Amino acid sequence: MQRAMAHYVPREMAVLGLVEVALSFLVIYVILNVSGTPDWISGSLRTLTAPTAAAAALLALGISLIALPIGLYQPEVCLDRRRLLPATCLAAGLIFAALLLFGRPDGRLTLGHAVETARLGAAGLATMTFVRIVWRLDIVRNRLARPVLVLGAPADAATFRARLDTRRGRNFKPVAMPEGDASWQALRRRGIWGVVLASGVEPPMAEAILDCKLRGLPVLSAAAFHDRYLARVDLDSLTADGLINADGFARGCGSAALKRASDIVFSIAALLLTLPMMIAAAAAIKLDSRGPVFYRQQRAGRFGKAFTIFKFRSMAADAEACGRPRWTQRQDPRITRVGRFMRASRIDELPQLVNVIRGEMSLVGPRPERPHFVEQLARAIPFYHQRTYVKPGLTGWAQVNYPYGASVEDAREKLAYDLYYVKHRTIWLDLVILLSTIRVVLFSDGAR
Repeated sequence: MQRAMAHYVPREMAVLGLVEVALSFLVIYVILNVSGTPDWISGSLRTLTAPTAAAAALLALGISLIALPIGLYQPEVCLDRRRLLPATCLAAGLIFAALLLFGRPDGRLTLGHAVETARLGAAGLATMTFVRIVWRLDIVRNRLARPVLVLGAPADAATFRARLDTRRGRNFKPVAMPEGDASWQALRRRGIWGVVLASGVEPPMAEAILDCKLRGLPVLSAAAFHDRYLARVDLDSLTADGLINADGFARGCGSAALKRASDIVFSIAALLLTLPMMIAAAAAIKLDSRGPVFYRQQRAGRFGKAFTIFKFRSMAADAEACGRPRWTQRQDPRITRVGRFMRASRIDELPQLVNVIRGEMSLVGPRPERPHFVEQLARAIPFYHQRTYVKPGLTGWAQVNYPYGASVEDAREKLAYDLYYVKHRTIWLDLVILLSTIRVVLFSDGAR
């Protein structure tokens, strides 16, 4: 779990969640003690010696669990005002609905119950909002950010500092070397958390950095920092030897069997649950434009083997009349009115559940690209073929961390996340990706 938290959940977000659960518990506990524990709470928890405390803890934890898949513990949401407000409003609605549905075991809904529910939900949500307002303050985030000393060639160091400006990287701040002194005492006086070597350093400096590492100061290469704290692979320093000698990539037969069983069970369940939605989508497609309901296309699967992918048709029937594959662009005129909605909500990808059941895809994995684009990108981007060593997925680490790509540079950025998944894939990471996908679907992140 420690490795999982370090790799997949930023430490600052984990601390934020713990603080919010604790404060929400205190606020709800005070409210319940002042106004009295409602009958529906004490009745469902009457076997406990402290039903009020148990109810407060359960409600506080439940509120945080509802906020998790919405993205309220993701840096890219918390640091973006345009996304934070709608995410918070959606959390409020879901919290209220959950308390209404599960708060009364007898199923009876009364005005008093609704008022109690709104009061408790608002208390927890107000606490979360307050914590985020405080956390977003520059003075707070700057004090929480970990100072990092970046060493190496000027160009390499500048590239790495630019990478720290990403939302996930803002939990760290690059600092200058204190008067050219890299001794352990000097770095400790400046409060430097660790050292990152963007490239090699000269022997005198190397000796000083080695002394710092042996004294307990974190010292990492740029590649190791990318892997551990930015949850991506550093493509700038990636070599074949580096991949051969790197940890990870291996996966046992037991994990593979569990993933396959999970794919089958959840895909069948999802097909049954979304069947009415799929029938409605099929009818809307037929009414909106001429052409077939489903769209079949060749995609590159595991080890590059081609397979036929199934999707709802979201473009005009003659979208590629020129016979040449084209990337989808913003406001692409080929997309139909119904297709634009389906792409934003990802409904067009539901038929791919059939591909998952057939074993051609998985629920989680790199996005399946067209063979034409795979060959094109493999010529321009080193190690691009290595992403095909796992089954493609309905969703993936690249999809939840980077918006839709329609260029070679976009494909290179997404490859950094795809290779990270190939290296670190676990059931836990799959769960993190599936929860993050809920946020992506709800807010149409990266849809095109």
